[in-house]
Amino acid sequence: MNLANEITQMAQVAKQSAYALATTPTALKNKVLHNMAKAILSHKDFLMVENQKDLAEAHRQNYPKALVDRLTMTEKVIKEMAVCLQETAQLKDPVGEVMRTIKRPNGLMIKKIRTPIGVIGIIFESRPNVVSDCIGLCLKSGNAAILKGGREACFSNKAIFKVLQDVLKGSRIPHDSIHLIESTDREAVTILLGLDKYVDLIIPRGGEELIEFVASHSRIPVIKHYKGICHIYVSHHADLGKALKICFNAKVQKPAVCNAMETLLVEEKVAKKFLPRMIGDFQKANVEIRGCPVTRQIVKDGVKEATEEDWEEEYLDLILSVKVVKNLKDAVQHINRYGSHHSDAIITENKKEAEEFLKSVDSACLYVNASTRFTDGYQFGFGAEIGISTDKLHARGPMALEELTTYKYIVYGKGQIRT
Repeated sequence: MNLANEITQMAQVAKQSAYALATTPTALKNKVLHNMAKAILSHKDFLMVENQKDLAEAHRQNYPKALVDRLTMTEKVIKEMAVCLQETAQLKDPVGEVMRTIKRPNGLMIKKIRTPIGVIGIIFESRPNVVSDCIGLCLKSGNAAILKGGREACFSNKAIFKVLQDVLKGSRIPHDSIHLIESTDREAVTILLGLDKYVDLIIPRGGEELIEFVASHSRIPVIKHYKGICHIYVSHHADLGKALKICFNAKVQKPAVCNAMETLLVEEKVAKKFLPRMIGDFQKANVEIRGCPVTRQIVKDGVKEATEEDWEEEYLDLILSVKVVKNLKDAVQHINRYGSHHSDAIITENKKEAEEFLKSVDSACLYVNASTRFTDGYQFGFGAEIGISTDKLHARGPMALEELTTYKYIVYGKGQIRT
């Protein structure tokens, strides 16, 4: 069977399984998710051996450190995968939720009901834990899933998928509810993106190049997250001690993720007081600073000149752009021009200023006096997430269970006809 036929058949089977999955009782879905969590833990050694095959190839290919970090499956990562499945089981099932009830004068009773989307295709890079996270979320929300990972994690992805599918084979949920495209041929992605008859939604997770390719080639609706150019603006109304801790956390705690700060904006009234200490802390943590001319006047040692391209760069590394701005309006203009509409924050003790920031910045997640690192389904209390959407329709921000559903209208009548 050639690749096109193989993937088409996979999608056809997934479509049929999705109809069955949509009516699966919550208790059964939860039982399967708990069993999957147990299976992940009991197969820890197998998963780590397979992951080592990917890591060995990554070192041979001299992959960037950030990619290797995302690829690595430690015992901690495996335990987190199991915990994520357990917590997804404990979350409220969104399927069947009555979102709205309308009683019309003619006696018709109309209910807006949350329902699964159907078949979701997930195209991702690097992170093997995406396999278990996405399978857990799709099953709980009643969706069939087709996953296509990158070649850099092919052994890890296949190992996790096998463990989880074996659990399904021993349950009353169709084991064909989940699929993994094992081919490393990029043509596999193009084939999947053309199957709009069977696949209802595509979610790409990865670098900007992958997401642009998916968005430009897909015949299926795509929920996108291009990149995370996250900003923090430090106002002269800020508690500077608080600002130091928040900004350091947002950049240094885990720099290779989409919700890490990439640009620091500081109001000029407080720049001379704040920047020497802040940049000093960053430099001790080996953060490379690329600053505007004013920043370089204030801190003369070790600050590189920021270019126009730096304001649009998602570094995913210990590199930070720093700019001194005149005021809140100037900061907002910079964020809305150069940002990716992902996550942005203001540090201020002035409530009016904070509200102005929240109204003016067009991003999926906005923070007042908190790190952008909290943009995450788990941190928001949603359980796992399938990704962070920077789109405006139909989902924005962390995509969890509710975001993996749509709705339909159920109309109850007693013989009414339209005249």
